Amino acid sequence: MPLTEEHYAAIIDDIVNGRLDDAAIDAFLMQAVAHLDDAEVLALAKARSRAMPRIVWNAPIVVDKHSLGGVAGNRITLVIVPIVAAHGLTMPKTSSRAITSAAGTADAMQTVARVDLDPQEVRRCVAQASACIVWNGRLNHSLIDDRINARTLALNLQSNRWSVASILSKKYSAGSTHVVVDLPCGPRTKLRTRADAQEIQRLFEQTGAGMGLHVKALITDGAHPIGAGIGPALEARDARRVLSGDPDAPSDLREKSLLMVSHILAWAPGVGSVQAGRKRAQELLDSGAALAAFEQIIDAQGRAASPIDPGRHTHEQCAERDGTVAQVDSLRITAIARQAGAPRDLSAGVDLLCRPGSRVTAGEPLYRIHADTQSGLEAAVRDARRHSGVALLA
Repeated sequence: MPLTEEHYAAIIDDIVNGRLDDAAIDAFLMQAVAHLDDAEVLALAKARSRAMPRIVWNAPIVVDKHSLGGVAGNRITLVIVPIVAAHGLTMPKTSSRAITSAAGTADAMQTVARVDLDPQEVRRCVAQASACIVWNGRLNHSLIDDRINARTLALNLQSNRWSVASILSKKYSAGSTHVVVDLPCGPRTKLRTRADAQEIQRLFEQTGAGMGLHVKALITDGAHPIGAGIGPALEARDARRVLSGDPDAPSDLREKSLLMVSHILAWAPGVGSVQAGRKRAQELLDSGAALAAFEQIIDAQGRAASPIDPGRHTHEQCAERDGTVAQVDSLRITAIARQAGAPRDLSAGVDLLCRPGSRVTAGEPLYRIHADTQSGLEAAVRDARRHSGVALLA
């Protein structure tokens, strides 16, 4: 029998208040995850959003973004939020730390600023800078996630439909009114085929509308990593390069950031279209206004006393033969970065020196591994030598 919003609300209340043991939670999750229809996704999202008070902001439009993940790098939030803030929209961005990836947005931001803000500090930061990029662990939805995520991880339960309800309930509780969602599609992501991506795109937008939110879900290319750096300090470096107009900035990171932020700015009064949103975003980047907004956000959150640089222990993984780069495997590169110590070690990671389609010769570096410890570097090098993650065609 399909469960209603009231059913889900009662179960969530029991979970949050400790009235259900792990066995009962597991039984509920295994059943629910496997059988959510569209109506139940909306019911679950509404029930979750009722479990915590909604943050109310003094702004008619409060924007947010989310990525379904699965792509190494992809640190577009650190570019998008400053652009949005520079335009003057309110964007209190709360983000997670990495669980299976080499860096979460909060991990990358922590290399330059404090991220463990409480609700009052978030309000102060947004009042000063129009935006923030903070860890969600001290904010209003973390208790539900703490209980439920612990069980879904233990059971290895994965459901994109469950994720839609979870993500949108958190956006609603955070006070968002307009949300753009990044849906990476590719053989190593959660959305393997375009049909999978289109189904979740429809469900995000339909469920968002049912909750009174404006949601735009965009299907993006998830076949390869985005940006050069994989790991907190390296990803933060890439974002700053884009904001600074550095000629070494990864062009794919800049382009994807502009794509997503164009849809956000299209919601702003006086902008009105995606094309106008892109033009405005490029102006804010090129003028330095977005970089200035980023510095203001960092100061409002609390600038790191000593910014964290990429790890001092390095190794270059080189091509064994001449060839053309056919694929850079996000999961393998992520695994190597984690062996080096990321995300726990904020300085660890992998710096890509090649891109799909580039021609390399034997002995030419494919990527550089960074670690803060010699033991971390050695572990990553062993893993890279077992399988580099870079496929070459003759």
